[in-house]
Amino acid sequence: MFALIDGNNFYCSCESALRPSLRGHPLIVASNNDGCAIARNQEAKALGVKMGQPLFELRDLMRHKGLIALSANFELYGDMSDRMMTLAAGLGPVQEIYSIDECFIGDLAGVPELTRRAWTIRSRIERWIGIQTCVGLAPTKTLAKLCNHIAKESERKPGSYPPHLARVCNWQECSVSERRALLQRTPAGEVWGIGRRIAAQLAEAGVITAWDVASMPAEQARSSWSVVLERTVRELQGISCISLEQAPPPKKQIAVTRSFCHPITTLPPLVEAVSEFASKGAEKLRRSDLRAGAAMVFVRTSPFRPGPKYYRTTVTQLQPPTADTSQVVNAALRGLKSIYAPGFQLAKAGVLLLDLAPAAHEQLELLQEPQRDQSTLMEAVDRINSRYGRGAIHMASTGMPHKDDAGWRMKQEMRTPRCTTRLDEIPIVRA
Repeated sequence: MFALIDGNNFYCSCESALRPSLRGHPLIVASNNDGCAIARNQEAKALGVKMGQPLFELRDLMRHKGLIALSANFELYGDMSDRMMTLAAGLGPVQEIYSIDECFIGDLAGVPELTRRAWTIRSRIERWIGIQTCVGLAPTKTLAKLCNHIAKESERKPGSYPPHLARVCNWQECSVSERRALLQRTPAGEVWGIGRRIAAQLAEAGVITAWDVASMPAEQARSSWSVVLERTVRELQGISCISLEQAPPPKKQIAVTRSFCHPITTLPPLVEAVSEFASKGAEKLRRSDLRAGAAMVFVRTSPFRPGPKYYRTTVTQLQPPTADTSQVVNAALRGLKSIYAPGFQLAKAGVLLLDLAPAAHEQLELLQEPQRDQSTLMEAVDRINSRYGRGAIHMASTGMPHKDDAGWRMKQEMRTPRCTTRLDEIPIVRA
């Protein structure tokens, strides 16, 4: 038995948990640089706001319908996610964190009164941190995903599924006829593992619903499509083919990229931007206990803005592999200066750290000069920045924080005032 616990409208729920006054109002969370909507609550969805819709198209809704738009606060969402996952782990012995707002719980076959326990965990998460969740319980991960979808839609869209399955749906407690009805009500494209392109191909072949997918011979799914679809068919039939990943796979690269508020036409602000991107990448390296062997830098113009187009990229080797901010920034700036060309309106830049390896598996060269160990210094910098705020200690090439003329910086102003309460000042109250 598996469980899938998913936070509803997670980013918006995190904002509403800290600011209860937002509840009941249409709310969206905007992407970096406030370009488009990346999260919507139910009230915003009722107004017709689409995922990824540009914010300039929503100005009338903000003026006349009370739509509230907030800049994303990913540090808050990450901390709330950690709290939610800690509470969700109480459902069973094994946990796989699948994304920032959902996790699988495994080895539930021997858990007594599983449905009641799921309700208890869901209530505890809502009570202690203010996040509403839905839970799907099933003998395979694909069916658990499907049950989670049913639990959500039963509450959001009355009549789409039986109301008694809202919030918590246990596949094992459904009768054979009810299971068939649930699969027949679910479009094939809603099944985990079936994307838009495969769903269109299945529709051409007459496979419209999840029941049609589950009724398909597994051998046909493999020969006509792929082994992935064959696995999905077997999972829908109740045969578990996907196990839990108790440890996340190691990262292969770390990317920090941003679009600019205004086009960049000179080198100094570009140096500041790339320096900050490289600094953030180095911080992520240390947080994951990794070292990078190369740094890739790219700059490009907007594909939508008229004028000459420009896109260049370069890779600078880091020998030996390092997570030292100064070395990563220096390598990124050397690469930037080698690809920069004046006369273009640059809209985006980024730094990708490649050839990642665990810090404990460092491979040195035979004739390599010994390098000064900066790990203690970097650890001190991270502690200070964690305590006093990001950028309290930073590379000089990133420029002065919050400088008014830093045109490359993202829009951080809020459509409404942001709550200034620090998350670590809010205790978890256990009722």
